Amino acid sequence: MSKIQPAKVATVDEVKARVDATTTAVVTEYRGLTVAEISNIRRQLRTLGADYKVFKNTLVRRAVAGTNVEPLTQFLEGPTAIAFVEGDVSAVAKALRDLAKASPKLILKGGVLDGKALTPRDISALADLPSRDVLLAQFAGALAAPLRTMASLLKAVPQNFAYGLSALIDSKGGPVATTPVVTDEPAAETPAGVEEAADAASDDAATPVAEVVADVETPVVEAEADSEAPEGVASEPAE
Repeated sequence: MSKIQPAKVATVDEVKARVDATTTAVVTEYRGLTVAEISNIRRQLRTLGADYKVFKNTLVRRAVAGTNVEPLTQFLEGPTAIAFVEGDVSAVAKALRDLAKASPKLILKGGVLDGKALTPRDISALADLPSRDVLLAQFAGALAAPLRTMASLLKAVPQNFAYGLSALIDSKGGPVATTPVVTDEPAAETPAGVEEAADAASDDAATPVAEVVADVETPVVEAEADSEAPEGVASEPAE
């Protein structure tokens, strides 16, 4: 039994290293494509996180035996090139589909995704999926929607309460003013003649009262004096 040539050993090790890095791969047939066209495909897929390269089928079968990528061996017929995908698989599938439409010589044969074989129809379905960035944005939007709704509800509660309170006050005739009205106009002064007339009137009003009191008290004093005269002393006759 002959030993495997070092170049073939290197190829097997290279495929094993790529299988260790990813469990997703797409197998294509490149029959009739030029070296320039293959290089162009490689450049476009590299920007999407995929490494596209031509391998010998026998070496690939040996390298993937017993791994999650082994189901792709059923597509290893004829001249094949494999795209090992480490980025967005849907973006790579879409790019390969578009390239195949532009160049009919590029044929999508199948692939493998997380240990499951992919048919050409499966690859086309992956190509129709939104990209990873779009899916993440949609997922983030779905998570944020309930939070925005809750924030709106929390904001609406005090607003509705304020509106209801305002409507209640309006229905009762409006708020009651508790602050005294302050004006800048000075208080009106009383004329000097009016004040003097008022003082004079108060003096005139007090005088008759004093006189009446004096008139009332005088006979009482005189009567008391007459009643206290000593016995045996005759009162003076009236002239």
